[in-house]
Amino acid sequence: MAETRYSKDHEYIRIDGDVGTVGISDYAQSQLGDVVFVELPALGKALAKGGEAAVVESVKAASEVYAPVSGEVVEVNAELEAAPGAVNEDPAGKGWFLKIRIKDAAELDGLMNEAEYQNYVKTL
Repeated sequence: MAETRYSKDHEYIRIDGDVGTVGISDYAQSQLGDVVFVELPALGKALAKGGEAAVVESVKAASEVYAPVSGEVVEVNAELEAAPGAVNEDPAGKGWFLKIRIKDAAELDGLMNEAEYQNYVKTL
């Protein structure tokens, strides 16, 4: 079973071996409002933890999606280009942004589990 971790910037990473699927949390998509455009990174792009991984634009604002860990982009969700609303409809499912080959698994230690993230969101 894949483990999911969260950043304080509201990105999630669902870990499956050495690859993580990255998206934004349900809380984040609800704060953004209706997503109208997503800019995804190029395949093979090296991402640094905390660096910009993608851009999401909504009717309210544009926002960066930050890499929760360092690694290389191995897949992007090209379906978001035609249907960016999937981020709102199913952020943890079909609304994912990219898959990253995790460079340093120790970086996952600084991320929150589901319960910790839900408690964090309650403080906002």
